Order: sequence, then C-alpha cells, then structure tokens
Amino acid sequence: MRTFEEGQFDIVVVGAGHAGCEAALASARLGLKTAMLTLNLDSIAFMACNPSIGGTAKGHLVREIDALGGEMGVNADKTALQIRMLNEGKGEAVQSLRCQCDKNAYHREMKRTLENTQNLHIVQGECAQVLVEHGAVCGVETTYGGIFKAKAVVLATGVYLNAETVTGEHRQKSGPSGFAPATELTKSLIDLGFNVRRFKTGTPARLDGRTVNFAACTKQHGEDGIPAFSFLHDAPPENKSECYITYTNAETHKIILDNLDRSPLYNGDITSAGPRYCPSIETKVVRFADKERHQIFIEPEGADTNEIYIQGMSSSMPHDIQKRMYRSVEGLENCEFMRYAYAIEYDCIDTLDIYPTLEFKKVEGLYTAGQINGTSGYEEAAAQGLIAGINAAFKIKNKQPLVLSRDEAYIGVLIDDLCTKGTEEPYRMMTSRAEYALNLRQDTADFRLTPKIENTALLTKERAEKFAKRKKEYGEVLEVLNKKTDRESAVEYSEKYKLAGNTHGVTYADLIRRGGKVEDICKHFGILKDYGKEIIKTAETTVKYEGYISKSRAQIEKAKKLEEKKLPQDIDYSKIQGLRLEAREKLERVRPLTLGQAGRISGVNPADVTVLMVYLAMQKH
Repeated sequence: MRTFEEGQFDIVVVGAGHAGCEAALASARLGLKTAMLTLNLDSIAFMACNPSIGGTAKGHLVREIDALGGEMGVNADKTALQIRMLNEGKGEAVQSLRCQCDKNAYHREMKRTLENTQNLHIVQGECAQVLVEHGAVCGVETTYGGIFKAKAVVLATGVYLNAETVTGEHRQKSGPSGFAPATELTKSLIDLGFNVRRFKTGTPARLDGRTVNFAACTKQHGEDGIPAFSFLHDAPPENKSECYITYTNAETHKIILDNLDRSPLYNGDITSAGPRYCPSIETKVVRFADKERHQIFIEPEGADTNEIYIQGMSSSMPHDIQKRMYRSVEGLENCEFMRYAYAIEYDCIDTLDIYPTLEFKKVEGLYTAGQINGTSGYEEAAAQGLIAGINAAFKIKNKQPLVLSRDEAYIGVLIDDLCTKGTEEPYRMMTSRAEYALNLRQDTADFRLTPKIENTALLTKERAEKFAKRKKEYGEVLEVLNKKTDRESAVEYSEKYKLAGNTHGVTYADLIRRGGKVEDICKHFGILKDYGKEIIKTAETTVKYEGYISKSRAQIEKAKKLEEKKLPQDIDYSKIQGLRLEAREKLERVRPLTLGQAGRISGVNPADVTVLMVYLAMQKH
C-alpha cells in the first residue's frame, strides 16, 4: 500500500478509551503536540460495561487520578446520576466513592473536553503498525497507509485487538457493543518482541426498564453530604436516579446448570483467562454451588434511555437461555431484552515486558496502558493512561519519569504488581492488594500526589488554589483537635457518651481516640464551625489512627532502604552463586530495577534477596 504522511507529532496515543483519553490529555496539557488515533470517534470514553465510576479501591484510583490532574473524576461528577460511599460500616481505609454515570453524557463530555484541548488532534483510523528505527519508536502507520511520525507512542487499545464476541454457539469478530475490532496491530506487537496472550471478559444484558417490576426489588438510594470525586468540586453531584437490588433463585440456577453444555465457558469454546473477581453468572453458580442466591443490581444506563444494566448477570449463554434465566429472577419476569449479554476475547501483552514507567523494555519511547496490559476496569485503565501520558511527555522533555511507589498510591500498587508479578488473568484493583492501605485513603489523595505535579501544566491555577486551601484548613483543624479541652465540658461530654479515662488536660484528639465522634465533639464544644465536613473527617481519621499510621510509616522507611538499592540492568543472574534456579529465571525475566522490586517477584524469596545484597556489596568493593 502507498503511504503518505499524516503529520509530525511529539506523541501519538493509539486508542480513545479511558486509558487513551487520560494519556492524550496529559501529554497535550504538558505542551506536547499530540495525536489521538481511534477506531471510531463514537467510542471515545465509551463505557462498554457498567456505566459506573469508582467502587472499592477503584474510587481510590479515581481520586488519585484527579490529584494528578487527570480527567476521570471531573467527568464522573459532571455526568453522575447517583453517588454513594461504599463500606461506610467498615474502616476509613476501605471506604470508596462510587457513582452511576449517564453513559452517553460521559462520552459526550469527555469528547468535548478532548476536542477543546490545545495541542491535541483527534483522528479516526486503525493503527496497523508501530514504526521503529534504531530501537526507538518513530511513529505509527494506519491501515490506510497514513504515517503519524512521533517521538513517543502510547498504546491504549483496550479489548479491541483481534476481538471476538461469543454468545452461545455464535462467534463474531467484533469489539464491544458492535464496534469494529482492531485486526492488524497484534502482528506488529509480536514482531517487536511483545509476548501476546489472550484474555476474556464479558458483560450482562441491557433490558427495557419499562418491562421491569421495580416494586418487587429493593431500592438503593444515593447519598447526600458525601464528597465529590474531584478535589476541584466543593459539593457532590445531585442524585437523580434510583438503583435496585434483586436476587437469583433455585430456578435460575437450575436453568443455568441444565444448559452448561451450551455455555462457551464450559463446552470448550472459550479457553482464554477470564476475570476472577467479576465472573459470569454461570461461573458463580458452578463455583459457589452452596449459595442459594446471588445478588443482582439493576442500574440505569442513562437519563435519555430506557435501557437498564443488570449487574451481576454477565453471561455468554445463547439468547434463548438468557431469556429464560433472566425472566426467572424476581422483578424481571416480564423483561424485554434490548441488548443481550456476551463474552469478548481479545489480545493483550505480558506486563513483565514493561518498566514501571509503562515503557516497553525492547523499544524506547513505546508505552502501553489499560486493558492491553491485562487489567480490568475503567479506573485501572485511566490510571495507567495518565502515567503513560505523563512519562511519554517527561521523556521527550528530558525530565525524570513519574514512578509512584506502593506506599504513595494505589496507582503505584497497580503498576508495580503488573511490572513485577505480571498477571495471568484480568487484573482488578482491590484494597487488599495494598500493604499500606491506611496511608492510601481516598480522602488524602491530593496531599500525597498533587505536590508531584507542581511546576507542571497539570497543576492549573484553580487546582493549586483548591489544594492550598485544603492543606491549610487540614493543618488548622488538626491544630484545634490537639488543643486541650475545658475540663468541666470534657467531664460532661465523657459522661454523656460514656467515655472512660482521665479528663484532666485531655485534648479533643484524646476524646476521639477514646471513641468520641468528631461531629458530637464539634457540637458539644462549639468548635470547627467554619470548616467543611470532609476536611474535619480527614483530620479525625488521622487523629484516630495516629498510632497505626506511625507504625506503618516506620515499615515504609524500612522498605525504602531496599528500594534505594539499584540493581544494574546488565546483571547476569545465571552467574550469581547462591541464587536458586527459579529465582534466576524469574529475575532474568523481570529484570528488576531495585532490590525491593526483586523481593516482590513471585518465586524470589528473602534468601535470594540476601544473596543479591551480598553480590552488590562485593561489586561495590
């Protein structure tokens, strides 16, 4: 095919899903001339599965993205239909924001933001090849022969690489929701040295809301008085819609079990790895055979449509079986389908092939982000896209890359897991993956991360002012809480709320640590009247868990000593005496950057790390 030049750019972002949007916005906002190449302009920021943002651990990621100048939280607040705080009955470390968004509005708002961003050119087309010269990326070529020259490329291809949807006996070459797949790029990735594998995910049916008996379901209300996703927004979005809960039953499970031979997951048609933590309904029924029912969430797709999303009933069953099993559920007895459920298989890479900067180890200037890296979820994708976009821009500007550690951010945990441990199934972020979860609360994301974008265009004047105000108020609230109380009032308060302990010289912080609630303390003592609820809550949590946070910081400092010990990239692990065979193989595959990273590799034990420490000491002398 005859080629032609489409233009000269600093950075080309391939893909316009949640990873691609963040990558393109970051690089363009940092002043780099950026092109975003997408298969279809109508799929920009498309929510192929549930139109929701946040959730357990995912809400933490969104707030971290926002703290670093990303767009997901801002866009979620703009288009929210309902917002809630999950896990309010549990500790503050695992509480997470979640909102149900308007699917079409989310796409439109993100597309509008992209279109009105300086330095950003959006074009519809399919990337067929990554172009490389002398070991470094130099651009991409489209299926139409268009050459986009570039100094760096970010691949954010989502689930579109050689995508096939599967429903029952029917298999079709297709991306999500009928969008065309990308059929040319995988070969180019293999030629460049990527290890490519096949993953699978799925989505449930969308029903006509007019045919659902909501009265038979349990209503889920939104919450007022909780924070927004973005630190730029002072108030949470208005709750405009209701969500509902219902359950599967014995009949549902019998229909599924009686027809497993028609399920591609169980008849051998689908062999690729699927998500462990978001399984299909047939997998749940088989895997958890002792459970009499499974929870199903009924959620709106948008304000301008009757379509509703049936979360918890993802399936690849044939259409006739889907009808029977959905209609066996209370409230869905007369439901009409607007879109049937399906599974989707797609190509992705082995993330042991990339650095913690998300740059490919074998080609300089080539970055990957999102589901091409084997992750699952909009939030995980957006987080990677933001980091890839920033690092691609920083590389061109000859600045130090942004690599977040595990004690700094959930984003750091996510990327470290991918680059150090890899993943054999779609990776989902969870609070349990973070060793220092108490230090990574969603309410402190800006305190932890916004300073990292100082002196860059990502820190806008508005964000800088909001951050300075929050930081100042946080310090002032902590100062008040650490003041001594009036003893007489302290006695009254302790007796009223049955708190034990000496009241002589007691501070408000002491009362909190004894079990007092900050809202009761503020009301009783008449303090902190001029401060917002969220900043008071953040200070209360800091005071309440001060001892645990201090212990955690000590552990972090100890771990940092290993992170500071760099490992030369030309080490021949096969020649280091004392390393076990498995450790040698794993170290050679991952090629860790530090001793700390080496210790987190599966198959490398503490004894192997000690051997490496001795080796480094010997090399030094």
